[in-house]
Parts: sequence; C-alpha cells; structure tokens
Amino acid sequence: MRRAAAARGGAGGARRWLPWLGLCFWAAGAAAARGTDNGEVLPESIPSAPGTLPHFIEEPGDAYIIKSNPIALRCKARPAMQIFFKCNGEWVHQNEHVSEESLDESSGLKVREVFINVTRQQVEDFHGPEDYWCQCVAWSHLGTSKSRKASVRIAYLRKNFEQDPQGREVPIEGMIVLHCRPPEGVPAAEVEWLKNEEPIDSEQDENIDTRADHNLIIRQARLSDSGNYTCMAANIVAKRRSLSATVVVYVNGGWSSWTEWSACNVRCGRGWQKRSRTCTNPAPLNGGAFCEGMSVQKITCTSLCPGIENASDIALYSGLGAAVVAVTVLVVGITLYRRSQSDYGVDVIDSSALTGGFQTFNFKTVRQGNSLLLNSSMQPDLTVSRTYSGPICLQDPLDKELMTESSLFNPLSDIKVKVQSSFMVSLGVSERAEYHGKNHSGTFPHGNNRSFTTVHPRNKTPYIQNLSSLPTRTELRTTGVFGHLGGRLVMPNTGVSLLIPHSAIPEENSWEIYMSINQGEPSLQSDGSEVLLSPEVTCGPPDMIVTTPFALTIPHCADVSSEHWNIHLKKRTQQGKWEEVMSVEDESTSCYCLLDPFACHVLLDSFGTYALTGEPITDCAVKQLKVAVFGCMSCNSLDYNLRVYCVDNTPCAFQEVVSDERHQGGQLLEEPKLLHFKGNTFSLQISVLDIPPFLWRIKPFTACQEVPFSRVWCGNRQPLHCAFSLERYTPTTTQLSCKICIRQLKGHEQILQVQTSILENERETITFFAQEDSTFPAQTGPKAFKIPYSIRQRICATFDTPNAKGKDWQMLAQKNSINRNLSYFATQSSPSAVILNLWEARHQHDGDLDSLACALEEIGRTHTKLSNIKESQLDEADFSYSRQNGL
Repeated sequence: MRRAAAARGGAGGARRWLPWLGLCFWAAGAAAARGTDNGEVLPESIPSAPGTLPHFIEEPGDAYIIKSNPIALRCKARPAMQIFFKCNGEWVHQNEHVSEESLDESSGLKVREVFINVTRQQVEDFHGPEDYWCQCVAWSHLGTSKSRKASVRIAYLRKNFEQDPQGREVPIEGMIVLHCRPPEGVPAAEVEWLKNEEPIDSEQDENIDTRADHNLIIRQARLSDSGNYTCMAANIVAKRRSLSATVVVYVNGGWSSWTEWSACNVRCGRGWQKRSRTCTNPAPLNGGAFCEGMSVQKITCTSLCPGIENASDIALYSGLGAAVVAVTVLVVGITLYRRSQSDYGVDVIDSSALTGGFQTFNFKTVRQGNSLLLNSSMQPDLTVSRTYSGPICLQDPLDKELMTESSLFNPLSDIKVKVQSSFMVSLGVSERAEYHGKNHSGTFPHGNNRSFTTVHPRNKTPYIQNLSSLPTRTELRTTGVFGHLGGRLVMPNTGVSLLIPHSAIPEENSWEIYMSINQGEPSLQSDGSEVLLSPEVTCGPPDMIVTTPFALTIPHCADVSSEHWNIHLKKRTQQGKWEEVMSVEDESTSCYCLLDPFACHVLLDSFGTYALTGEPITDCAVKQLKVAVFGCMSCNSLDYNLRVYCVDNTPCAFQEVVSDERHQGGQLLEEPKLLHFKGNTFSLQISVLDIPPFLWRIKPFTACQEVPFSRVWCGNRQPLHCAFSLERYTPTTTQLSCKICIRQLKGHEQILQVQTSILENERETITFFAQEDSTFPAQTGPKAFKIPYSIRQRICATFDTPNAKGKDWQMLAQKNSINRNLSYFATQSSPSAVILNLWEARHQHDGDLDSLACALEEIGRTHTKLSNIKESQLDEADFSYSRQNGL
C-alpha cells in the first residue's frame, strides 16, 4: 500500500513539476544557443524584458461542445517564457499543448500563444461540484500570471417545450398574452415568434412586445392580429417549434340608430306603425355576439275615416276588404299546412312575423372552443358576419353532450326558439375475440381491386351507450407450436405475421410461440411531433433464443417517403419504457427493417413488444386513413343512423370497427376508401350531401361535422367516427341515396356514395376483407414456405460463395430490391438464407415465385422456372430426401 501511495504521489508530483521541467529544458536550450566557438554571445532568438509579469492578450473563453466535436481553448500572453493549461485543478500534459512564438514589433517583447483541445468524453467523465473548467498559467522572469477560468459545457436542446402557447379568443382592443417556456437547453434557447409562419418584428410594431420572459404580448388586439402563432426556440445545437396557437379577435355587434316611424298602415281605422334598426354598428365578426334586444318596434295608430261620397267608394272599400280577408285566409292555411308537415322543425317567431315578413338572424354559442369557427387553424375571414340560415358545422359529436335548447340559444333572449335535441349516436364497443388454433381468417387487403367476404348483422336493435361506459378492449392473440422445421404464425385480418425460419429452433426442441396486438390505450406515448404509425405487436416467449433471425411483419399507415417522414422502430423494455431500436434509414447490424408501402418487415433475433413511430419532417407528410360508412335502423322506426369512420389504414384498426359494428347491428353501405391526410394542421370535415328532399330529412345541425386535426393525426384507440341521424317522411320510404363527403381543409377528399335499402331483406350486402390468408393462423414445416426447401438450399450454396464477377448474395439482394444496410447480411452465417427469409415475409400473400426466378435468371446462375415446381415437391418427403443427399 505504501508503494502504491508513493507511486500515486510520484505521479502527482510529476504533473505538478511538469511545467517547471519544461522551463528547465527551455533554459538549457537558451544557454546552448548563447555559446559559440569564437566566444561571442548571441542574443536570444526572442528577447524578453526581465522584471515584467506576463500580460494576457487573449484569455480562454467559455465554450460549448456540439455533438461529438472537440473544442479548442486558446490563450496568448507577453512577455511569456512558457504557458501551460490547468483544467479542474490538474495540469494538462505538455504533449497536449500546441504553442507558437512571435515577436511584438512595437515593444520587442516575446509573445507566446498556446491552445489545447477538450473532447466530449473528457467533459462527461468529470464529476465535480462545478462545470468543467480550464485556465492558463504564464511564466516570465519575474513570476507567473493566471488567466480567467473558462467553463466547457456540452450543448443540447430538449425536444418538448415546458409550456406551449394556448389559443385565445379576445374582443377587439383587448389584451392578448401568449405564454411560451422553451425547452431546457445549454446554452439557453433564444425565442422567436411566428405569425402564420412569418417572423414577428416587435421593433416595427409598438403594439407588440416579445421581450417579457419569452411571452408574446399584444396590448390592444386588432382584427389583423387574428392568426396562428408559433413559438420558435433555438440555440447552437437545434431548433424546436411549439404547437401552434390560434388567436381569434372577435367583434360584438352593436345597434344602429332607430329609423323614423313609418306612416300608419291603414287609411281608415285602427292600424300600426313601426320603426327598425340593424345590428351593423358594428356588425358582429368572427363569432362575436349578436346585438341584444328587438330590431323592430311597433305601436298602434288610428286614422280618421273619410266620409263615403258615392256608391263607387263603397264598392272600392268592399273589394279591398274582401281581398284582405282572402289573403289572410291563404296565409293562415299555408302556415297550418307547413306546421303539419314538420315534427321537429324550428319555430322562430318575433313580433315582426305579424307582418308576414321573415328575417334571418345571427347568433353565437356559449364561447367554448369557438365551435362556430369551422377551422380554427386557418386564418379567419374577417370581412363578413356569421349569418346562418342553414345547417351549422359543429365539432365531433363524440366530444359533446346531446345538444339542448339552453346550450345553443342562450344569447337569443328576445327570440322564441323550439328545437328538438339532435340525435347523436355513440357506438358501444364489444369485447374482442381471441384467435386460437383453427380459426378461419382473412388477409390484409392490398390495392383497390379486392375480393371481400360479408359481415351479417347479429342484432337488429342498435346498441347505444356513452363512451364513459365502454368496456375495456382486450388484445388480439394467436399461438402456435413450432420446432426445428420452422413455420409461419398469422394474425387473421390484421396484417401482422411472424416467420420462423428453418433451423432457427434447435433440433428436438419445440416452443409455443404467441403473438398479440394491444387494443387498449397505447403504452407508447408520443414524444413531441412523433406519432404512432402501427399497432403495438408483442411476440414471445421473451426468453426464447433463435439461431437465425426471424421476420416480423407489422402494418403501418404512413405514406412512405424519406423526404417527409423519419420512421423509427421501437421496443418496450421490461420496465415498460420504450427505446429506439433503429431508424428505418439507418445502417445497423443488430436488426434489419424493410419498409413497404403498407407494412414493415423486420428481421430480429429477440422477442418482445415492437411498434413503428414517425416524426414528420415537413407538412407534406401524409397518413393514410381508411374511411367507411355504416348504417342501421334506430329505435324510432322512421329514423335511420349513419356512422362514418376515419381510422388508420391498418387492417387491425378496421377489423376493430367491423367487430364493433357487428355488435351494433350496423351494415357496411359502401366499400371503404383511402384518404391521404396531410400533417398541415388543418382539420377534417364530414358532411352528408344530396339527401332526397321529399323523402328524407336530416336532424337539425348534424349535416356537417368537423374533427380537430390533432384528434385525427395523433390518433387513439377509440375508433374515430361521426354520427348522422336521418328521418323518413313516411314509413313507405325504403330506399336511401346520398353522398358522404370526407375532406381535409387544404387537403384531399373522398366521396362515399350511399345507395341502399333500409330493409334488411332487400339490402345488398357490401363485402370486405379478402380471403387470402392461410386457412389456419399457424402453419408449420415446409408448407409454410413458398420456396421448396431443396431449391432454397441450392440457392444458398450458390450465392453464399463469393464470386469475382460479383454474382453473389449482394447481387441477389439487389435484384430483390434490397439496396441498403447490406452490412447486416454480411454478419450472417448464410446471407442468402436471410435474404430469402425476407422474401418469404414480403410475398406471403402472392407467393410470386416468377419474380424470384426472373431475378435469378438475370444474375445468370440458374434458369429454373420456380413457378413450374409442383406442390408435391413441398411435402415432408422431399425435405427428408434433401437432407439425406446433403442438399
């Protein structure tokens, strides 16, 4: 122990005396330089002024390490015989210094400049009470001088804002305050505000202040201040964007002055006269409140009747009286007829109705989320008032209670309104069925031309309940027992499958392998702008070890483009946290991801829970949505309910909808269609069009509904749908035809054409789900694979051997459109076998052996037409023969 202590003391002493040893070497060199053969003394190469302490011309400054790039610390002093760095109290080794000498021509003094490099590893390894620091120590004849301490820190900027700005609705000339707390970072992030994607310059607008703790303050709101505001945070490492906040500046209406009283409306006897005013001073804008009070006032008046001079006057007044009576009877008759034809109609009456005139009126709902602003993410139209004379687009009815008189018409205290509550249907969700053993299955539909199977309603009575009482969804699950021969495990109608290659499980061993899909709330929580693109798929058992990578196929809903998406594969740890395995575009030797338009095929060597997430790079990033419409009779024999679904375009998401509707007695009315939904923050509108006017009518305020962007883009486990309630005029109406328009504002749209009979025995069944999956969820042995085992062995033996002409497994990968991350295959014992496993996973539905044969022919290694191989070659006898003959 004493030796060790002595050794440590010696090492420490060496570090402490290192600068002085350098000075000694410098002095010896200087003495040698001064001596010559003829006895002359040469001056020093760079003179120094004795008796002067070093003065620092340049001191080291604080620095930040960005990513893994080292930083350089510099200092310069005069006069200086030597300069050394000391970091965290320890001398830096002389070999790590780079020094330069020069002569100050004005003073003739020696100037020395020294710099060192500091790496990220050095900073991370330091664990002290303060930041990593360094300072310079300079020597002259008189003594030493020390520079300031320079701190070195690792720069970073977190992803999530500590506080995002929130949308506001303010009256004109009111104050607007948008709060923003940028993400934590080193150095601290600087904040910039954007309005409609354009930078805000507070110096050019005295009404705006952006200097108070990163907040945006608009002292007096103007109409032009309405828009979308975004907080931008940036430091030397990265830039981050907050969520956009929509600001709406509204104007409450004000009455104009009263007009003059009109003349009495009769020339003889008792009548009335009126005056009016309009809500135009100012007119309500951007959902502002309509004027309170009456727009028309009436008073009675009396006109003296002139004397009747002759019989012609009597005839004139008698004719006028008869005409007035006839018109009155006609108006009353029409009014009674219209009321008899409307069971639920809107009755809007004020005193002006006595004249037979009709007025439109403005109204504003209770201010909660600005439901009358159809697209809160768009720049609002500030030039027109909101005058509604038809159906009103409301937010998704799933998020609201049933509408009542008080919630809609509170501001209209002077107008009598009678509206029946609109009929909103919230779907109940039934328990999920598990798949085991020999359940029949369908498959993941590809493309638009598909054959479909039917779904028949199990219950004619709709099952209606509130979302708060929905039972918790279980998981879809399937199992199978696999051995040395391998096989394929398929989750019917979900697009999820697992391929266990031959020899992945040791001989004489067998495992019960399971696969499940989480249909509850996702455990993977989105981080910032990241969204979940696939179901969470679990395969196990987790302690199982395979000798060859297995292939897991997971469907996704992204419109694949490396320019717009950054897609990641993530795995859940035993502690329940999610970790990134790899980015799909990265190079890795631990796993391989092949991204197809509708699914991702992953080669893995360990079981667990996996999912795909995506981070949109631009606003052009697109999620694919599947839109479908279901219908069923209501409890009221005259009502018919339409439910329009918009879900992620993955088979398991749509299967969930089908299962729910089967328990509701719903019927698919039109083949589902694909909608491209952009990440441009604009919402989704769903509307019912072209309803036959004399046969059907739609309940008030349900003809158009709007779904916020975040609910569609971020998604959730509750199937997103909107409900519409239609009513027949008579029970004899049995045919329904209309259009369902689903469109994204400033995006794409789809039209679903409904043409159906509401009577079950007359209804044409719309089909879905192609029957292309295997008959059983689990297939084992050679019949689970498309390529016969003997042919597969020959291909591997041929292409695993390196070839001078390049006709080896790399060429095989290239011909099968596998062009990236080839280093993964190079680490495998048989690269060709792994490539063929990936081919099997990609072609499980079509088994396109012709394409593989063409690829082999192009390489020039074989001209065998694989598609001509008979099914008899796939049985176990062929496999046993191949093993016996060493193939």
